[in-house]
Amino acid sequence: MSLEVELISITPESEKKIEEAGRTAYLSFDRYTPEPILKLKGLKELVYTEKHPGLKEAKPGDRVNFGGKQYEVEQRWENSAEKFIKMLIRSGHLSVLEHAHASFRIKGGSRSFTHQLVRHRMASFTQQSQRYVDEKKFKYVIPPSIEKDPEALKVYQEFMEEAREVYRKLREMKIKKEDARFVLPNAVYSEIVITANFREWRHIIELRGSRHAQWEIRKMAIKVLEILKKKAPSVFHDLVIEGDHIVRK
Repeated sequence: MSLEVELISITPESEKKIEEAGRTAYLSFDRYTPEPILKLKGLKELVYTEKHPGLKEAKPGDRVNFGGKQYEVEQRWENSAEKFIKMLIRSGHLSVLEHAHASFRIKGGSRSFTHQLVRHRMASFTQQSQRYVDEKKFKYVIPPSIEKDPEALKVYQEFMEEAREVYRKLREMKIKKEDARFVLPNAVYSEIVITANFREWRHIIELRGSRHAQWEIRKMAIKVLEILKKKAPSVFHDLVIEGDHIVRK
């Protein structure tokens, strides 16, 4: 099994909720619109296409007629939430992002991986318990550096089988699972659910997706970001996947 990341739940209309909460600080509810907003080159005020429906399809680079003059579309936001959230991120006002949350179920990761993940304090975790789950037939993660080395792989797999056999024997001797688990390797598969607000998810993704992060948790960060970019594109627009790592742009 390769690492699996499943979205369990996410705040409905999360970007709209963030905008509604954030506009409380400015009492700028009059600027809310579900329609595109345009910035025209050479024009100070923004153009709200809700009031000018003929411009709704205009894209950056297009030439449009506005007020009897020709302008080039310099920038486009799909709605006021996108514009507002990107302003918050650019300004560093990230506390507003805490009004939205997402929960993920992660399977096929090692206990070594989950030990890193649970260090994040502004999140909630529920993990597969080795006190209650019988691990006689445990599966395990093989690091790429070991998998590509036949000699190392042989040594690794032999040890895993030995650990499995020792665990089995202890259980047959009526040793409780909570004590028999002491012989289990860090490589053993574990399942975990994590819930965090969007501000914390940005922090986790940027930190754990870095090229300097361990390969397994980096893989998780990429999978989580791929999902969140579809669900809340404005919130995660500046976090970009480049090959096997993530950068902020």
